[in-house]
Amino acid sequence: MPFFQKKFSDDDLIEGILSDNGQRRFCENRLYEKYMYLIRGGEWKHKLSHDECSMVYSDTILTIIENIQNGSFKGHSSLKTYLNQIFSNKCVDLLRKNATNRQQVHHGETLDDYVNMLPDESRGIVQRLIDQYDIELLHTRLREIGEKCQQMIKAWGEGYMDQEIAVEMGYQSAAVVKTSRLRCLEKLRDLYKGGKND
Repeated sequence: MPFFQKKFSDDDLIEGILSDNGQRRFCENRLYEKYMYLIRGGEWKHKLSHDECSMVYSDTILTIIENIQNGSFKGHSSLKTYLNQIFSNKCVDLLRKNATNRQQVHHGETLDDYVNMLPDESRGIVQRLIDQYDIELLHTRLREIGEKCQQMIKAWGEGYMDQEIAVEMGYQSAAVVKTSRLRCLEKLRDLYKGGKND
């Protein structure tokens, strides 16, 4: 495979991604870089933020790599067309999810509303109990999402950059860390919504 050329064909990238040697990571990175312009297109077309489009794009690249490796990508269309379709679908999914979340925000009174009705001396005690419960619940939910997610979220919470986390935890790039972290946070959010208990 000619790796010295400036542009890589679909076949070059697919062959590299399927290889077991050091070329795989190189080709995965080239694939990521080759279609990055879709992020700007997603911002304009779907009116999503840059961060949202970057997350969707990284997730799309991970999906494409997985589909190439497991044989789901059959090559009936170009890699660009295939990637663009998945990216577009994921943008629409995010738009729907955002719309659903916005609707759920307007559903009546919260616990804070009731706490604020209490006299000052009672409010402080109740607030401490709520805070203690929230911390215990967070620890429970973190155990439920798995060790890797825990480590990643903890490192991020302590101020480590995605590139530092990638090096420390053996991920391919900062973009992969960002996507993985967002998936972990999404998992954590879903656990909170679902109200699962141990």
